[in-house]
Amino acid sequence: MSETKREVWGGAPPKETRKSDVAERIEEEFRSAGVTGHLHVVDVDTGREVAVRAGEPVVLASVFKVPLLVAFHRRAAEGLLDPAEQVTLSPLDRTAGPTGVSAMLDEVRMSLRDLACLMITVSDNAAADAVLDRVGRDAVNAAAAALGLPDTVVEVSGRELHESLLADAGAATFADVWARLDEPGVLGRLRALDPARTSRSTPRDMTRLLSMIWRDEAAPPDHCAAMRRLLGLQVWPHRLSSGFPYDDVVVSGKTGTLPTVRNEVGAVEYPDGARYAVAVFTRSPLPMAVLPQADAVIGTAARLAVESLRRR
Repeated sequence: MSETKREVWGGAPPKETRKSDVAERIEEEFRSAGVTGHLHVVDVDTGREVAVRAGEPVVLASVFKVPLLVAFHRRAAEGLLDPAEQVTLSPLDRTAGPTGVSAMLDEVRMSLRDLACLMITVSDNAAADAVLDRVGRDAVNAAAAALGLPDTVVEVSGRELHESLLADAGAATFADVWARLDEPGVLGRLRALDPARTSRSTPRDMTRLLSMIWRDEAAPPDHCAAMRRLLGLQVWPHRLSSGFPYDDVVVSGKTGTLPTVRNEVGAVEYPDGARYAVAVFTRSPLPMAVLPQADAVIGTAARLAVESLRRR
């Protein structure tokens, strides 16, 4: 499938719509949760939307793994990499993190596609960086540009993000970073929290990308199906899916978390065939390791937007 064909599939992104009653209600929910929220929810098949600051830049955090996943599958489809290629990860030089290969003690050998699985399902940083090393940062950003995502840029790897947090906070460990965040000026120095200096996107770009995955337009259909499968296997479905506690509604997604940042992007599919791409990004004024109200408002805001679209 040619690159030209994929670009034509995407079309031009819709313009921002006038703030609706549901957008005002969503703003109230964000305020009640003590966060600033950015949201875009779109009907994958009709293009109807609900938007709250949907065109403003936001910090991706681990959501950067979604455009990385797309670039991985596009290059695999073009024969530029072999998904079954084996990669050996040494415990001495792999990216730190609390999950998956990042948390293991011994040498690990697995295929690129299994590493891609871990980077989505458990947000494994070491796995994501191994995939990024093989795909290439330039290829990820080129894929984003080809798919019509002008505001999406993967600026840093997981390792570089972690190292910037340590350097900017003047800390030796991630625990030290958290201990220093209350000190005057430290929070403002963190490049990881500044969209201009880290991996970034907009809610509108992310719903566009998700819509293309769900419409088999981001890559050939078998590759899009593989991506949908992984996004449906995310281990922590407590944010977006909390707004849809129904047995017959399928929620897929990918979270992102940093001090002050709680994000999730994904898709919500109803048994009548309707499907909605969702992107919710939140920022709290103070850093907190546990912020349940910010987690919960992602599901609440998404539900309000989806229900509004279903009533139209």
